[in-house]
Amino acid sequence: MGEYIEVVDVDPASGVAYKPVDLNDERLLAQNGLAPSEANPQFHQQMVYAVAMATIGQFEQALGRVALWSSHRENEENEYIEKFVPRLRIYPHALRDRNAYYSPAKKALLFGYFPVGIKDANNTPGTLVFTCLSHDIIAHETTHALLDGVHPRFNEPVNGDVFAFHEAFADIVALFQHFSYPGVLRDQIARTRGDLGGENILGQLAQQFGKASGRGRALRDFLGKQNADGKWEPLKPDVRELERTTEPHARGAILVAAVFNAFLKVYRARTVDLYRIASEGTGVLREGEIHPDLAYRLADEAARAALQTLQMCIRAIDYCPPVGITFGDYLRAIVTADTDFNPDDPSGFRLAFIESFRQWGIHPGNMRSMSAESLLWPTGVAVQEEQEVHLDREDLKDYFTQVQQPTESGQSKTRHRNQANLNQFRSWTLESDRFQTWQGMDSNAAALWSWLVKGKGRKWAKVIGIVLEDDNPPQTVFRKENPNRISVEVHSVRSAVRRSQRGAPITDLVVEITQRRRGFFDLKKQKDNDDGKVTDEQDFIYRAGCTLLINPNTMEIRRVIRTPGTIKDDVQLDRMRKYLLEGANMAVNAFQTKANHLRLNEPFALLHSEVEN
Repeated sequence: MGEYIEVVDVDPASGVAYKPVDLNDERLLAQNGLAPSEANPQFHQQMVYAVAMATIGQFEQALGRVALWSSHRENEENEYIEKFVPRLRIYPHALRDRNAYYSPAKKALLFGYFPVGIKDANNTPGTLVFTCLSHDIIAHETTHALLDGVHPRFNEPVNGDVFAFHEAFADIVALFQHFSYPGVLRDQIARTRGDLGGENILGQLAQQFGKASGRGRALRDFLGKQNADGKWEPLKPDVRELERTTEPHARGAILVAAVFNAFLKVYRARTVDLYRIASEGTGVLREGEIHPDLAYRLADEAARAALQTLQMCIRAIDYCPPVGITFGDYLRAIVTADTDFNPDDPSGFRLAFIESFRQWGIHPGNMRSMSAESLLWPTGVAVQEEQEVHLDREDLKDYFTQVQQPTESGQSKTRHRNQANLNQFRSWTLESDRFQTWQGMDSNAAALWSWLVKGKGRKWAKVIGIVLEDDNPPQTVFRKENPNRISVEVHSVRSAVRRSQRGAPITDLVVEITQRRRGFFDLKKQKDNDDGKVTDEQDFIYRAGCTLLINPNTMEIRRVIRTPGTIKDDVQLDRMRKYLLEGANMAVNAFQTKANHLRLNEPFALLHSEVEN
């Protein structure tokens, strides 16, 4: 057990609890941990702990803050109480199944194991395959948990990209962590003569799992596939592929391929001089193995490019809308976050991403241009000009320096985690421990709610896409106990402290605000409820809102990331209705319709079992 995770090694099927490994044992420390062993459950525990911690480290480095798991929400006396989750639980032998998944309800990773049922060059019947021994599967599931800690609403599949994004993002993190192992990287560079676009294990995930489950290949290969003759051939970007694909893993694979292709573009550009030097100016290497020095230099460039690609992808999750993520939104998030962090971009990462996403048919909606400047999320100044209003920066300063009006009784059914100093901004530093950080987020969220709803921030509401009472919203917009107060939910106020490529510190406050509206599949029922003629139980919940990036030093709203429509928007409400009725591809169970799939309790268990089977 550590600060972030605890490994619980119980096999429910046999009722066995395996002895835990003590990684602080001096004898283990002296030999750098247990030696790899499929037959030693203590090594399995060590494996999941090590890979999960490495993945957490990547997130903390990119986001500039400590990692937090999503809170437990419990209903007590009609109030939701959020409880801090200090550690993610990991069960290395939780299932006798070809599956592994992150459970949002349990705040746990559950790994399965299964006997091999086929006999071929890669498999021996009767032997066991443990998913907890796959680096890729551990990193993938840990990433699901980390993303859930940042964006809990990304578990609500309100369009075809949401679940696909969750899967793709987890694959991206697992994939690019391959490049952090120098020995593996140099070996693959030597085998491919530096051509990472050819068949190699760096572009594949879960090789053993895929072969043992009868595929005869890795679980996923983002570089190519076998043709009808069984010969591997590289994938070619197809701008129409996304339109034809609905299954979340297959759809997510397109996003991963686009990101990997962007990495390849940068890698090739950064190594073209090495090829010229090694080939006497022709750029074409002689037949045979490449020189070890060249392999070392190519591996070094690949590792640098992969690390920067991974950091860009992780950093972008702070620049996503709070609900209903799409692949196009993610491209804008990557470009904007990297522009703020690395304005110069000498290696051309942003252009590589834009070109690659365009080749795979991924683009944001309603954009007139795919230039880097056009893809940037707007600044606070830009949205003021768009709305033709002028807001004083002193109003924002009020949030950071003044005690806000107290929150109303009954405003939220969520009982605050920390009743002290709820109405004034609390500063936060990198030295704060994780529990203090979690408490500080809650206090700052309560203060921001008061500032936005009852204080000087009301002037900002319309600019950032938040609907208040003066906007005369439909009666289906949530109002909580006070019928005259439109519900505004400040989900989180996260701090991030990073150092830019130029060496300057960058401090951000990342704020997520959402609103809810009751939705109905029947249009007449929707209208009657919108007009307040009846108050039926809703069929689904439609959410809208925004993410704000605020510089607390300059009192400036640096970025405003709004959902496509506000909570009043009937067009977006209808788009979600159509998706739930016609586009959703997972049913809750055998008896309920696909339209109810927003109520999935264990979405990743179902997602992963569908693809593994």
